[in-house]
Amino acid sequence: MSVVKLVMWVFAAYIIGNISPSILLGKAQGIDIKKEGSGNAGTTNALRVLGKKAAVITLVIDIMKGFAAVSAGMYFGSYLTGTVCALAVFCGHIWPCFYRFKGGKGVATAFGAILAVNWQLALMELAVVAIGLLVSKRMSVGSILGAALFPLLCLWLEPGFLKIGCVMALIVVIKHRANIRRLIKGEEPKMFAKKEENNEK
Repeated sequence: MSVVKLVMWVFAAYIIGNISPSILLGKAQGIDIKKEGSGNAGTTNALRVLGKKAAVITLVIDIMKGFAAVSAGMYFGSYLTGTVCALAVFCGHIWPCFYRFKGGKGVATAFGAILAVNWQLALMELAVVAIGLLVSKRMSVGSILGAALFPLLCLWLEPGFLKIGCVMALIVVIKHRANIRRLIKGEEPKMFAKKEENNEK
């Protein structure tokens, strides 16, 4: 594949990443999700601000766009094209040009992208995140744990994705720096706690 075509695929993947269901669903309800809750345009904040239905829709679409961008890149291009598209769609979700570069934290979109690269790697990553979530009752802990262990999982199951995987994992941790500060202070709200309980913290 020529450099021009590769750039075109990367740009297309980035634009796909710009699709933000939580922002669109929030607007439909007259709510700017970027100004409510944590201000994050992702599944967890959609759950807290918009409700369960909106959260499920957000999760599914965010995963699908990651999967679609990488699958298309691999099918019409190559493995390299697909892996670079993984980073592009991931960055498009986090820094969407259509929403002043303020999006989500990329966890669901990253999962969709990883699923297209290697489904076994994706399931192992999902298991790690799920364990962190179930033990702590906090999605942030699951996401941070998943990011921390992802390079090791790549080495084991998909060495060719290691470099881009490390970049994505680092970005996820950086995007969770506010969560890390709250965790240290004991102020990070639980994902499934009632609003009143979270407000007391």
